Amino acid sequence: MIFSGTLLTEGEGALREERGTFRVTAKGISRLRENHPPDCCGFALPGFVDSHAHIGIGSAGPVAREEQEAQILAQRDTGVLAIRDCGSPVDTRWIDDRADLPRLKRAGRHIARPKRYIRSLPIDLENPHDLPEEAARQARVGDGWVKLVGDWIDRSLGADADLRPLWDRKILVDAVAAVHDLGAKVTVHAFAHETIDDLLEAGVDDIEHASGMDEDQAREIAARGVLVTPTLLQIELFTDFAAQAGSKYPVYAHRMLRMFKERHERFAMMREAGVRLVMGTDSGGYQEHGTIGAECALWEAEGVSREELLFIAAIRSRVDLGFGAPYEGGDLIVFSEDPRTTPIFSVPDSVVVRGELR
Repeated sequence: MIFSGTLLTEGEGALREERGTFRVTAKGISRLRENHPPDCCGFALPGFVDSHAHIGIGSAGPVAREEQEAQILAQRDTGVLAIRDCGSPVDTRWIDDRADLPRLKRAGRHIARPKRYIRSLPIDLENPHDLPEEAARQARVGDGWVKLVGDWIDRSLGADADLRPLWDRKILVDAVAAVHDLGAKVTVHAFAHETIDDLLEAGVDDIEHASGMDEDQAREIAARGVLVTPTLLQIELFTDFAAQAGSKYPVYAHRMLRMFKERHERFAMMREAGVRLVMGTDSGGYQEHGTIGAECALWEAEGVSREELLFIAAIRSRVDLGFGAPYEGGDLIVFSEDPRTTPIFSVPDSVVVRGELR
């Protein structure tokens, strides 16, 4: 495939332009010195990264292969060419055999405690001390990541039910060490403030949502280089979660509403503290797939410039999650107009996967 125009690629912490005509193959991209008729023209990026998606999960739970395919095609058609699947109960290895689909890094299945996460999705450990062994098992079957559920509502407390951590600190420390010993990393679902200190002590690699993070925690996260996936679309649903809890779980409902009201200040605080944010939609289940544009629009509404947003979504998140260098493997998306200056965040005009127009 021949592309002619402007490649937007990695500079020193920002986008850098390379203009010319390029040959794109499954091995990568190279500049052409002679004139060649292009297959597509415009402005190219190496595809967006969705660092938090769940291929194989629908609104009612696990879904069959036909729906899995629809989900990943929705991602591809909106420009997402690299996905970290943060927990799925179904086998999606068939995707690896399809050269026309995005690249997928799996985190195995969610690991939780009985009745402390969404039914039918996680591996539920009756004995919390089994966490290190199970985390190591998931590391062996995954693609470099393991997914833990860090907190969830504890309904056994009745009217006092609220978000509570699932694991003791010592168990978390041992589990993360077991995963790291196998060369994998750990990402953790964490809504509540009180969950985050234990995650930091355990040495996790990515904290998802972080909707209860305070300023001290943000500074420590930044100092340690821990990633945070803020999933702004998911936090927009906190009012729905509070309404569902209603008068039955008023403490939990109050907390969810408070975190929703604090969402703008918390996002600004994380950026001010220098937290390394990665792009993720939490699609699958509560969120539809193919919503990267909506997630990016929320980041823009929080004051992130378009150029920084594109750099995070297409360049930095790719490197942070281990998908390789920009344009490695011949993946790119093409816009007819400069995506840095268009008035709205649009879907790409062309999608190239492994060197072929799709």
